Amino acid sequence: MILLPVKNLANAKQRLAPVLDARSRAELARTMLFDVLTTLSKWPDRPEIALVTSDGAAVQLARFFGFSVIPDDENLSETDAIAAATLLCETGGATETLIIPADIPLLQVWELERIFQEAPEEGCVLVPSSDGRGTNAVLRRPAGLFPLRFGNDSFEPHLAAANATQKPSVVLNLPGIALDIDLPADLHELLASPGETRSQRLLRRWNVDELPLAANE
Repeated sequence: MILLPVKNLANAKQRLAPVLDARSRAELARTMLFDVLTTLSKWPDRPEIALVTSDGAAVQLARFFGFSVIPDDENLSETDAIAAATLLCETGGATETLIIPADIPLLQVWELERIFQEAPEEGCVLVPSSDGRGTNAVLRRPAGLFPLRFGNDSFEPHLAAANATQKPSVVLNLPGIALDIDLPADLHELLASPGETRSQRLLRRWNVDELPLAANE
């Protein structure tokens, strides 16, 4: 099972506020999610996919692509949403979970295939963000092998939790998955990267290359 946690898109990407207004941030969040779901839809041998969300726009996109929705009725945090969804998957007999975010518009099918190719029979695969601090993909076998705690500095805690299980842990550096869009500098990196995703075309229309990088805090 592949799980995508999606919080309230209308209030997404607050750290881009120095360069984008609320409406633009919401549009970018929806567009990035569309890019991620488009890539997943092109994967012929994909596992079942579910968005963990109660956001109306995200639910509509899930239906458009024919993916499932696990309601996030509590709407507390990404960590809580994935914990609840993981328990539901385990109850339904799922033997593995892959969690990926909704803000990695350069995601490629070959990266997803690589994760499953490298995954141990029991253990995990971790894909760090480009700065090495965050975690942008986690495959766990079995599905709830260890609890996840998402945030700006989640990679080292996840790696420690994975190692504590005494099961094999594989770390992969995958460029498309690694680039999550949180800060103004990430917009410039996305714009400069090869590709013609909807998100990249949107940034070109906005002339993002002319926006200041702003402070990254």
